Amino acid sequence: MASQRVLVTYVAAQSFQSSDSWSHFLAALRSLLPLRNLHWKPASRPNLRTVQELDVSLVPLDSLRDEHTSQVPVTLLEKPLLNLYVLSCEDVETYKTIVKKQIKDWHTSVNQRKNQEWLIIHVARPDSKNVDRKFFSMKGSVLDKIKADFNTDKRDRCVQLAWSMGEQSPAVWADLIGKSRMDSLLHLTQLYKQGEEEVKRSEGQRHMPGWNFCTYFILKESLATSFEGVNLFEDALQQYNELEATFMNVLGEKNMSWFGNLINPTPKDDSLPLLSPSKKSYRELILANTISVFDLRVYLLARQSMLLNKLQQPIEICRKAMLFLSTFGKRLREIEKALPEHFVESWIFSSALSVVDQCDSWASSWPELEGIALARYNANKGELLELAKSQLDILGVKVGHLPPKPPFSMAIQTVTTTPGSPLPERNSSQQISKYEVLLAVGDSEAFYDLYCTISNQTIDMYVKAGRRKFALKLHGCLAALDKHRGRLSNALAIFSSLPAHYAPHMWTSLESFMLSRAIDTHTLLQKPRDREWIHLLLAFLRTYVNETSTEPLISHNIDHYVTKLATALREVSEKLDSDLAHPDHPVMALEISKDVRCSQDEDLVYLTVLIHNHLPCDVDVDEVGVVLVGEDTARLKFTGKFTKLVPGKNCVTLTCPTSSHGTYVHESTEIQIAHLHLQWNHKGGGGTGMALTSRKRAVLVHLPRNPESLDVQLCLPPNSLHPLSGRVAALGTSPRLHLIISSGRNDLAAASVKLSAPAGITFDFVNSRLHSKGAGEIDVLEDGISIFNVPPKSNTIILVPHSDVTRFRAIKIDVSITYKTVRDPALERTLRTSKVATVALPVAVNVEDFFRGERQVHPMLDGSIVLRNTLVNRLFSRFTISTTTQQHVRISSARLLAPLGAQGVKILGCRPSHSVMTAVPDRPVSYIFCIESDRGPVLDPLELVISYRLLREEVEALVNKTVEDVLHQLSQESEVGTKIVQGIIEYLECDASWVALYNITGELIIPTTLDVGGEAKEVFSSVQKILSQPNPPSPSLGPWREMTIPVDVPKMNIVADAWIAVRPFPQTEDSPHSECPPIYAGQALSATVCITTSLHWNDPDNKGQRYRMRYDVEERTKDWLICGRKRGDFVVQDKITFNVSLTLVPLHHGYISLPKADVRPLPLDGEENVPRVLPSSDTHQSHGAETVLVLPRGGRSTFIVNMGTKRV
Repeated sequence: MASQRVLVTYVAAQSFQSSDSWSHFLAALRSLLPLRNLHWKPASRPNLRTVQELDVSLVPLDSLRDEHTSQVPVTLLEKPLLNLYVLSCEDVETYKTIVKKQIKDWHTSVNQRKNQEWLIIHVARPDSKNVDRKFFSMKGSVLDKIKADFNTDKRDRCVQLAWSMGEQSPAVWADLIGKSRMDSLLHLTQLYKQGEEEVKRSEGQRHMPGWNFCTYFILKESLATSFEGVNLFEDALQQYNELEATFMNVLGEKNMSWFGNLINPTPKDDSLPLLSPSKKSYRELILANTISVFDLRVYLLARQSMLLNKLQQPIEICRKAMLFLSTFGKRLREIEKALPEHFVESWIFSSALSVVDQCDSWASSWPELEGIALARYNANKGELLELAKSQLDILGVKVGHLPPKPPFSMAIQTVTTTPGSPLPERNSSQQISKYEVLLAVGDSEAFYDLYCTISNQTIDMYVKAGRRKFALKLHGCLAALDKHRGRLSNALAIFSSLPAHYAPHMWTSLESFMLSRAIDTHTLLQKPRDREWIHLLLAFLRTYVNETSTEPLISHNIDHYVTKLATALREVSEKLDSDLAHPDHPVMALEISKDVRCSQDEDLVYLTVLIHNHLPCDVDVDEVGVVLVGEDTARLKFTGKFTKLVPGKNCVTLTCPTSSHGTYVHESTEIQIAHLHLQWNHKGGGGTGMALTSRKRAVLVHLPRNPESLDVQLCLPPNSLHPLSGRVAALGTSPRLHLIISSGRNDLAAASVKLSAPAGITFDFVNSRLHSKGAGEIDVLEDGISIFNVPPKSNTIILVPHSDVTRFRAIKIDVSITYKTVRDPALERTLRTSKVATVALPVAVNVEDFFRGERQVHPMLDGSIVLRNTLVNRLFSRFTISTTTQQHVRISSARLLAPLGAQGVKILGCRPSHSVMTAVPDRPVSYIFCIESDRGPVLDPLELVISYRLLREEVEALVNKTVEDVLHQLSQESEVGTKIVQGIIEYLECDASWVALYNITGELIIPTTLDVGGEAKEVFSSVQKILSQPNPPSPSLGPWREMTIPVDVPKMNIVADAWIAVRPFPQTEDSPHSECPPIYAGQALSATVCITTSLHWNDPDNKGQRYRMRYDVEERTKDWLICGRKRGDFVVQDKITFNVSLTLVPLHHGYISLPKADVRPLPLDGEENVPRVLPSSDTHQSHGAETVLVLPRGGRSTFIVNMGTKRV
């Protein structure tokens, strides 16, 4: 159906039409068309419509005939939208006598037509339009006469156009264009209102007898074509969509009496283009009520597609065509027996291809598609091509070119062939007309070529659309075709490669189907079953386990098929020449239970696991292994020898000959089937694909500790050196660690020990030696230590030297021990663990030194006496011992020892307040020693020996001793005591509230709710009662550690003692020495600064050096006024006192401390241009703690106080 343009008629006055200007005027008028940017607001539409371009056909009025109109118009635009009358007359008399009658005749003929709009155009010369008129002129213009004669309905239907030949200004035509738009829109509104009212009237009569859908269709379509004529394509498409919806409602009501058959097949119905509305006289068939449902639906789809083309919506065209072919194709299959043979397949095949071709043809006039729009367009074309390919599947199965099995039979599964009523017999003379289909039916090779061509086109469309997985599905169909045609090598290559592409998209059914075809094709080719075949089989078993569909694509008995393959897998695995590892296969699922126990007779751990066999048959396995990983690289492998795993759950116990304990993570699993090793890695939540365990988080396994098994400990030796910087000199001895190996119940025949520490720390195994208290024999190697002949219940203690670790507080050492027992020498057992050895000592020592002299008696101002240092030959050292961690440390004693052979050195220590002191993090312990040397400085270092132990060690020793005593009294076994000790220690480690009470009273309160087992309740009750009693710390309880610190005695060039002596006035006979005269503020006092110097602690090499010092009395202007030589220099002499007199005046009353005398050495005299050396010195203020009581000055003050007035 050709699109209808809007009609506009014109009539010109004879005088103007015969002039030379008429042709120019008509050409200028046509150049204004089409009308643009019309804004229309229909009453039935909520939104404003904008007509970008209105195509107008400008025709003479006399060219229209009455045959253009009919009772059922094709479009509402068959009648003229506007009628124009053009005249050019400047004389009023000429208008009255000639032109007026012509206009009136034209006006009468126009009004005889219904709903006609008209407009009179008066063409005037530009100069005449602007001529001024006299105000009192009674004669009007021609335009005024025309308006007065014809504007009878209060609408201005006249427009004057000031135009002359050659005039091209758009402003000249503005008034005409504006009135044309207004009148056109007014007429359109009336037309569409009338047309919509007729449609509504017909639709309202739908349920009345005699209503005809075909008549309603024509009315609705005339409205749609009218919208199309004014380029409102969306409104036109809406009419066809409403027609389709109404048809579906009528179809649901089964009101089909006004239709013919569902389809009346005619020649070439199966091959004509689907989207062509002119291939049949559809309008005549509709008016005659003889159109079939098939033709009506095809015509409706074609009209919708043409409008979608004008809206440039190719995706919607393909979507509608795809939906129509799919749904109506199923309807046609219900009457397939009455249609020509293969009609449905040929029609759908041809229609799908024609839609693709038509869309490509239309697309040439569209703007080029890009991005997502282009991808969606290609995807929809790919779906149409795949629909055409599916018809070839159905056709090939019917004629025998393809086997009736997947993937070819998948298109037939949805076909319904049961008719609703008896069908007419098929006319044998009718046949399909599609040449390609006819050729494919008769020739298998032509069919195969056509099948491959359509499939490749579909794949190409899907690839362009980015739908890779759809394309891969079609590759599988081509592979199945190659297999059917005997091209097995090509089929095997495609079948084997496709599953890798299906897997990421989770197309498990297709993946399984392709793998089964690959296995079957491999068998047909009689290729050897090698590693490639095993990988194919394992991939198929993966899809079998992961398949969730209840209807698999494999047609034969799947369980029997899988059982046969599993048996073949075992046979082929046995013939492999080497092991084949395959990771993360879901055919088995393993779950570790909480049942982990230790053997009571030997170092052996049992681990119970639950293995789920997801195959429908028994699987013979050779070994199951589970690897647990602990801290760092500590790994344990549990194994078990088995013969058969039945379908479903299998409870299996694995063993590992180890004495390791602690928390481990399930790292990996391995199941051996002959040379095939199925492996799963569970570290970090499992590997790719379905993990062996169903848990996503790491599985933790706790191995219990067996107190009777082999154990190892690492600690510092009981006696150790403490290297301090500055004051302490290291003795050069290599640091050592105690390696203690407890054999437990094992009679060790041989054991190999290896230690590994962080980077930068090495062990000197070659220089390791066996402790005198250790059992067994050792043999040192470069990388470890070998131990032999260790009896049960004994400890092997080895001193292992190591490199410097002063930068570490603690080091983590990995211990690996492999050992064999006398009982089972063929079985190698392991112990892999990590131990944290504290290499930094738990205490830190700080020292302060004070130089003091001998004490002599001196009188004070108040009559008392004091002891003053005169000869500075003593050194007092205070050692402060604090903890370096949060641990409490017990200190038994601290001794400062002189070196052997030292003469004239005497060391005195203070007696501690308690026999055992406790150093806590916020409260250190101090020890003070006095060092006297008769021969000057002590050149050799002293040794500070500290006996200490951790509070934890003391408590453990107390608990062990208490438990042993109770066991001895009750004659119980040692295993019971081990459980009690372990339970009490674990409780004390978890709760530190007992520490405060224990430090004060020595009581350990253990709750009765502590679980130690039923057989140990009696022993635990006695132990609990003993520990709860007061128990002050005793040096005899448990072992003590000793720490020896070398201590250098400091040297000092000069040691000075400063003292200020105050004398208030000279003594007289009336004032005895026993009385202290008072001191008043402002009173002058005589004072002497006494500075005693000593070179006793000076280096012997510097004894002859001459030293000078400078004193400076402190200025305290708020307390004292000092007169005299407050600052000066003097020469230092050994054991000589330097005196200088001063006068002090107290400035206020109260207790006032004396000023200090600052004494400093002066640089030594040396050569020029050489920096002078400043000697070391230490000065003690002997009067630093003394104060002077100053009284206020006496005086008299009189105060007059008013006591008030006398009472009357």
